[in-house]
Amino acid sequence: MKIIIISALATLSIAAPQYNYSPPPTSPPPPPSTTPPLPSTTPSQLYAAPGAGQRNAEVKIPPPVAILKDERTQSEDGTFKFEFEGDNGIVVSGSGSATGTNGSVVQTGSYKYTAPDGTPVDVTYVADEKGFQPQSDSLPKAPEFPHPIPQFVLDQIAFAAEEDAAAAGSATAETKSSSPNLYQAPQA
Repeated sequence: MKIIIISALATLSIAAPQYNYSPPPTSPPPPPSTTPPLPSTTPSQLYAAPGAGQRNAEVKIPPPVAILKDERTQSEDGTFKFEFEGDNGIVVSGSGSATGTNGSVVQTGSYKYTAPDGTPVDVTYVADEKGFQPQSDSLPKAPEFPHPIPQFVLDQIAFAAEEDAAAAGSATAETKSSSPNLYQAPQA
C-alpha cells in the first residue's frame, strides 16, 4: 500500500503544471513587401490571420446583416412555424408538423436569396418520409427518362449477362460432380 501511495505522489509531482513558461523568442521582422498596398479600408473591415503580415493574407469581412424579421412559434403538439428576413435579401420561412408516417415530421417551406452572379434564387421545398424535395427554376434538371441508351452500354449489359450465365452453368456442373456428403446451397 505504501508503494502505491508513493508512486501516486511521484506521478502527481511529475504531472504538476510547470509555471516557468516563457514565450518563444521573437523572430526578426519580415523583409519589406514588394506587393502593391491594399486599397484603403478601416481596421474593422480587415481580418489578418496570425502571421499574415508575412504572407499578405488579409481577408475583407462583409458588414453585418441586419435582421428585419425573425419570428418563431412552436405548439405543444409539435407543430412549428418560422420566418426570417435579412436586409441582404435572404428570406427563409417554413412550417412543419408530426403528420407523417409513424409520427415523422413533415416540413414545407421556402427560401430566397441572390446568387453571387446576381441571379435571384427562389426555392420551395417539402421534407417528409420521401426526403428533401426542392422545387426551383434555379436547380438543374435531370434528363427525361426513358432516354436513348448508348449502344456501348447495351453491349456491356449483354456481355455481363453472358458472363453470369457462364458462371451459373459452371457452378451447376461443379455442384453435380461434388460429393453428396457436403453441404450445398439450395437450388432455385
